[in-house]
Amino acid sequence: MTTKTVTENGSMTHTKQDVNRLIAIMTAAAWIFLGIGLLLSLFNMNHFSDRNASLMVGIGFMVGSVHVYVIRTAIHLVHSRSESQEK
Repeated sequence: MTTKTVTENGSMTHTKQDVNRLIAIMTAAAWIFLGIGLLLSLFNMNHFSDRNASLMVGIGFMVGSVHVYVIRTAIHLVHSRSESQEK
């Protein structure tokens, strides 16, 4: 069973199933980015410098994974709050 959110002009915006799918995709992406970042960082730790591009990219992937997870959490909280206000 899905719920549809309708705006004042009658257009459908999002369904619960769409938001849940987005949340699952973003969770998986965050974990994948974290794994890639850890692998890149661990394999290139021997030359710990800002000139080590693969180490910097690995750290960037780890930081990016946190950002993706925070955005996913915000989407989830906003959607759950809007669902609870509709009832």
